[in-house]
Amino acid sequence: MSKLTRRRAILAKIETTYGTDSIPTGAANAILIKNPTITPLSSTLVDRNNIKPYLGENQQLLANTHVQVNFEVELAGAGAAGTAPAYGPLLRACGLSETVTALTDVVYAPISDSFESITMYYNVDGVQHSITGMRGTVDLDVTAKQIPFLSFKMTGIYNGPTDVALPATTYTAFQLPLVANNANTTGFSLFSTSGLILNSLKLSLNNTVDFRALIGSESAQIMERKSSGEVIFEAPSIATLDVFTKAVDTASGALALTHGTAAGNKVVIGATNITLGNVTYSDDQGVTMITAPFYAIPTSGNDELSITVE
Repeated sequence: MSKLTRRRAILAKIETTYGTDSIPTGAANAILIKNPTITPLSSTLVDRNNIKPYLGENQQLLANTHVQVNFEVELAGAGAAGTAPAYGPLLRACGLSETVTALTDVVYAPISDSFESITMYYNVDGVQHSITGMRGTVDLDVTAKQIPFLSFKMTGIYNGPTDVALPATTYTAFQLPLVANNANTTGFSLFSTSGLILNSLKLSLNNTVDFRALIGSESAQIMERKSSGEVIFEAPSIATLDVFTKAVDTASGALALTHGTAAGNKVVIGATNITLGNVTYSDDQGVTMITAPFYAIPTSGNDELSITVE
């Protein structure tokens, strides 16, 4: 019977011990995703390169075999203030800490050691890939007239796939997303300047994730983080905000954006110390726009950005 592309499920659960299957379930750990892709065998080919008295290809051996999974998750709240969102384990596996303040909010912020990991079950219409020791990186995209989303790129340990029926999944922890628009998305400020008209904000954690396969150990390791992003907004007057001088002077400042208006379905994005790259003009329906790439720089360490779910 044909395996249908549309019939897929992803489960993800934090591991207590790195690389040890945490046994996620469809009832408690299902992730509501879109645009998934999997590279079930990502390997380095090792040529045997034997010399023989005739021409022909040599055997190729697979080394450094691991799994890569990419997908998107809608950016929304958790249903109640002070409750971790269902996609929280994914953020934690991307090198972000999770700080829960009961009845108030949950803050995700960068860390530089003691990285957590997840076990992921990626089921392709009855063929299950059980991937342990997964870590990765995440991009955030808030664009006007679109549903904001998180884009994950995850790497983990290969375990042979097995025939397992698609799980019964529960997605009630995922909230109805809100389209980014004037009513739902507020509080955009750049260098302490508010009132700017935003088209899009993109923020990338930019983790470098290396898979290390050695004798006695294999693991996905977060080796570096260089967070950056881009904002596109209507060009203001120089008196309102001179982004060109900010860029030339390597001035630092804050960026903030709130998506959602009600407790339980609100996300606040912040970067306290950004600098700008090459600022350019662009056009949107005949209106001059500013495209400003930025770099999120830590000050005292692990404080360059935050994602707060309220």
